[in-house]
Amino acid sequence: MSPEASAEPGRWSTDRAEYQRELLDAISNPSIPVVVCIKAAQVGWTECINNTVGYFIHQDPTTILVVQPTLELAEAWSKDRLAPMIRDTPALKGKVRDPKSRDADNTVRQKVFSGGRLSIVGANAPAGLAARPIRVVLADEVDRFPISAGTEGDPLKLAAKRQITFWNRKTILGSTPVQKLTSVIYREWLNSDQRRFYVPCPACDHPQTLRWENVRWEKGNDEHDHKPETSHYVCEECGSIWGDVERWQAIKQGKWKAENSNGSGIVGFHIPGFLSPWLTLEDIVREFLAAKDDPQLLQVFVNTILGEPWEEQTEKVEGAGLIARCENYTAETLPVGARFLTAGVDIQVNRLELQVIAWGYKEEAWIVKYEIMHGDPVQPGLWEELDQILREPCVREDGHRMMIRATCVDIADTPHAAAGMAYCKRRRSMKVFPVRGMNGPRPIWPKRSTETKRHEHIFLLGVDTAKDWLYARLRISKPGPGYFHFPIADEIDGKYFAQLTSEQIRTKKLKGKLVREWFLPPGRRNEALDTAVYALAARMATRLRLDKDAPAAGAGVVGAQPMRPPPVEDFDDEPTPTPIEPAPDSTSATAPVPRGVRHSHFEPGGGWLGPRGWFGNK
Repeated sequence: MSPEASAEPGRWSTDRAEYQRELLDAISNPSIPVVVCIKAAQVGWTECINNTVGYFIHQDPTTILVVQPTLELAEAWSKDRLAPMIRDTPALKGKVRDPKSRDADNTVRQKVFSGGRLSIVGANAPAGLAARPIRVVLADEVDRFPISAGTEGDPLKLAAKRQITFWNRKTILGSTPVQKLTSVIYREWLNSDQRRFYVPCPACDHPQTLRWENVRWEKGNDEHDHKPETSHYVCEECGSIWGDVERWQAIKQGKWKAENSNGSGIVGFHIPGFLSPWLTLEDIVREFLAAKDDPQLLQVFVNTILGEPWEEQTEKVEGAGLIARCENYTAETLPVGARFLTAGVDIQVNRLELQVIAWGYKEEAWIVKYEIMHGDPVQPGLWEELDQILREPCVREDGHRMMIRATCVDIADTPHAAAGMAYCKRRRSMKVFPVRGMNGPRPIWPKRSTETKRHEHIFLLGVDTAKDWLYARLRISKPGPGYFHFPIADEIDGKYFAQLTSEQIRTKKLKGKLVREWFLPPGRRNEALDTAVYALAARMATRLRLDKDAPAAGAGVVGAQPMRPPPVEDFDDEPTPTPIEPAPDSTSATAPVPRGVRHSHFEPGGGWLGPRGWFGNK
């Protein structure tokens, strides 16, 4: 265990995490062809991978392939985990040359040793998955693998094809699960013998698996008064209370038990975070309390602590149920919980549609206005009308005036895209960004802009992720973090809510894998949802923190006054917007801009939102 890779450097001891013993024995057992591990985070899985690689280099030299989700992660594992282990382990030292040596066979992604070869690749790089024959394949974090390695298909199937000629081939799959419907590791674990770790109760000796429902802690009279420092585990048989010391002692005496007799020769292990000697019950409960009101954070808790795939309670939100939540506020009487504003604009053939959202503590949100501006997007008059709305201040109940902090305009591949792009360029001092939605698992706001064939810079949004985010928060039924408020207004009507909740999730098979996708049922429109997505992306572009200085109780409710107003972004020093300029002809070519512009941070005077602008102009 190297000092730069472990908090407990020194000689490896399986006694530290007893549940790893049978897992490592299965990996080294030649009669077991496939080992699957569905796991929580911080359970020592990476060290198990390191041990496996070291075992085959030292005891059973052969060809080994380690597959990480991306090429970058593959190189990071090689440099940060593998290289120190080889350097500090006496049995391995000298068997693999240092990559700094002038040896073409020993690089960061390839190691040659007597009797074998280690290849380290990313699942997104097809070239690394289709070369030499391989006997041992170790695939890490398979739920984060791309659906296809380039255009060549499923990365796991590509790797498996390289093992066909070996009678004693071995495949080790491990991952923290993500979505239940599409989880590869969960699917493979269901096909295994499904081993779970049973520990004996220190009081009654009853064997049991550790479950979240048996973790308890004290609570005060207030529903928000939790005391995680009192966390303990309760035996399901006798009700005796275990602290962390008793839990860890019980784990040292635990045994694995297979629960599926139709495992087809595949050995599968489930390792929840309760088994980890590096996690206390207090740590686990604190993480749950921080995540319980936010569906996205709760999914992280379920995936990384419980080691279980996330299953949405429902993939659909009913718009009719949101109408009853409308409150009596306007753009001139926003609650004091609102901190700043963003906007999203959708370009249609004969109109622009705009939505403005106010953001508060921990993404509590207030829909401020929804405007439909009719006209020809090629004509300057429509953009002048948009300009006027974006310049209008909104006012809180305490008299504070707020301007729109950032705006995203959808530049779809339509005849009106050039007019929208021209407007964004003229209004970059107002933080108006050209965006385009992209499907698939990607961040809502990208790290940098993308250059088009016309040398224009545009931001590609992860709209699937944004819709997951929005729908999860629309399901929150109590005002507070993540809750969405709606005003009583003519434009916020049944049609608006029908559009906001118009899209649905479906799961289909693509190239042999189940894939979640958002789709719009025939006959429905989704402009309200799209503009909300763009306003959310604008919020992400600001990178402003909304997780500090919570307002007093009731601050998010219209008409309530907090003990002290929450801090608000001061917009008095905003750059003065440039005068309205005539919109150029939509068919005119735009001037080339410098390539390679990065937008990876938010800082005054630079980055995305600084005076230099996101086109890189000095």
